[in-house]
Amino acid sequence: MHQALYRKWRPRDFDDVCGQDHVTSILKNEIETGRINHAYLFCGSRGTGKTSCAKILAKAVNCLDYKNGKVCGKCPACLSADEGTAADIIEMDAASNNGVSNIRDIRDEVSYLPAELKYRVYIIDEVHMLSTSAFNALLKTLEEPPAHVIFILATTELQKLPSTIISRCQRFDFKRITSSVIADRLEYIAKNEGFELEREAAFSLAAIAQGGMRDAISLLELCANGAGGKIVDEKTIAELVGVGDRDAVEKTAYAVAERDFKTVFEITTKIYMSSRDMSVYWQALTSLYRDMLVIKSTPNAMDYLDLSEGRFEALKELSKKFTMETILYHTKILDETFVSMQRTSADKRLLAQCALVRMCDEKLSVSTDALNMRVSALERILEGTDVGALTTENNQQKQAQTQAKPGSEPKVRKYEPAPEPPVINVKKNEDKPKPEPAPVSAQNFGQTREKRCLKPIAYFAEAIRSFGAMYPPESAFLETASAYAEDNGAIRIRVESDLAVMMLTGREVFDSLLKIFNSYEGGRLDKNTLLIETAAAAKKNSYIDEIIE
Repeated sequence: MHQALYRKWRPRDFDDVCGQDHVTSILKNEIETGRINHAYLFCGSRGTGKTSCAKILAKAVNCLDYKNGKVCGKCPACLSADEGTAADIIEMDAASNNGVSNIRDIRDEVSYLPAELKYRVYIIDEVHMLSTSAFNALLKTLEEPPAHVIFILATTELQKLPSTIISRCQRFDFKRITSSVIADRLEYIAKNEGFELEREAAFSLAAIAQGGMRDAISLLELCANGAGGKIVDEKTIAELVGVGDRDAVEKTAYAVAERDFKTVFEITTKIYMSSRDMSVYWQALTSLYRDMLVIKSTPNAMDYLDLSEGRFEALKELSKKFTMETILYHTKILDETFVSMQRTSADKRLLAQCALVRMCDEKLSVSTDALNMRVSALERILEGTDVGALTTENNQQKQAQTQAKPGSEPKVRKYEPAPEPPVINVKKNEDKPKPEPAPVSAQNFGQTREKRCLKPIAYFAEAIRSFGAMYPPESAFLETASAYAEDNGAIRIRVESDLAVMMLTGREVFDSLLKIFNSYEGGRLDKNTLLIETAAAAKKNSYIDEIIE
């Protein structure tokens, strides 16, 4: 029968436990010196080695030839412990055995001597699931058990344990395992299992596992089976695990930095058509911005990032295209959009595309963060230290010249005030009468243009707030718009760009906007009487607009 890799490669000795040296070193020293505690508490996130260390500890205290911090693995105690047949090593799952009767059985059993081994060891996994009465029944036994009994409690939620239980145990906190340690272990397993694992792919699996070795090994087995004997690379992981493709995420960040709207829509459409979860892609993009923020703000960024050296250098180059203000502004948009994506009726593709468009051009937002970003970019331009926060044609020409002449230093552009225009003294001819302006007649002006009265809508600001609660990205286009009521009853919303018209006239978005306006207009509006247009298009019509305050 096939055995899962995480079970096959479970640590058999303290030296096999990865990333928990602060725990294993103390346990080995206690066993060697004979100062074994009566109760241990192992706490930490899933897959970090709590149960494995509990089994190794139970085997080590009963090993007949324990030397130099290692079990022999050959004595009857070790063999029975490895095979799971040791009658004196009792494992109990508190999730399904959480009643007071289960603890009473343990309390009655501890008075008897071990049947085969030196110590009787009780391993209670997920101990936080015990009931209050069960905890109370365990207190006295846990505090003063017989000399031949050892309790090992394991939990992922320490805060749910009573303080009276915690104070009676020797507590060990299991840390999340770093990505480099997990990647090394995965490569070792892959080599021994007979398939190839790329280094970047190993780091990707480690990042997905979030510090859990068991999750990482399970994902490795899934990808190895899906690859069919081929090399397990990042593309395989993206297809089988369903996570955000790292290359697609980095390509998105480059497109945002270069204001490449076409690439942004291509990537989001490809992810949508491949039936992948847009939220997962969005989380990966947010994580990328977090990594860039660490690189921009700390000198030793590699110490705080779980990245390979090649990926770190690539991300370092990418971060040069953004300023701190830009990264913080974009991170805020990413966070707000992710919250909007959690709505059951949300169109995640539309939200993602609108947010990325706003990230490409900060002029589409009038928020304080966007203005701060624009001011910062202007300051750098004036100081000659523009780092590419705003990709303009001049910046591209500067980069092309630098690449054409290797070794040449780019010239620093200095700000020079424009010269004042020369003053021209014109002698006034006061005797010559000024010509009278020609009268405007119906024949030379407005002959074919009809006059139309427009009145600003008083409730427009309240409507924007109501709409923003439903569609935060799209509401940004309304913050710089104006709304007028015509004398014939129609309402015109005038925005600044054609992109705003496109975003606001989507079916779901427009229906919501129409519903909000009808709540103020008594339901009299429809798609023909609520019109969205640009100011430029309004100037080209055959009417003369007269705004009446």
